[in-house]
Amino acid sequence: MESNKQVLENANAAIAKGDYEGFLSYCTEDMVWNFVGEQILRGKEAVRKYVRKVYTEPPKFQVETLVAEGEVVIAVGKITLKNKEGVSVNYAYCDVWRLLEGKLHELKAFVVEES
Repeated sequence: MESNKQVLENANAAIAKGDYEGFLSYCTEDMVWNFVGEQILRGKEAVRKYVRKVYTEPPKFQVETLVAEGEVVIAVGKITLKNKEGVSVNYAYCDVWRLLEGKLHELKAFVVEES
């Protein structure tokens, strides 16, 4: 069985390749993504629609810190996404994941645009 840290690393690798269905295979059906202060996505289908819309091309991740304790994995780093105009925008992020039976179940994402 994969460690929770390895599950997140594999899921993020799928996203970085643009394999969004591969990413979703690491997630529970009733997953919840909470972009703190912005929006909450409920269920795998809501996340599927979000990544298809927002990730017009795969995001670029730079994980600086990855910590796992029990069912929680915390990733801190930087992410670059293209905005609607096709311009790359850099963000600092902290993702707090809770896994359920070896799958990504709940995300609290703190994302701040870098100036």
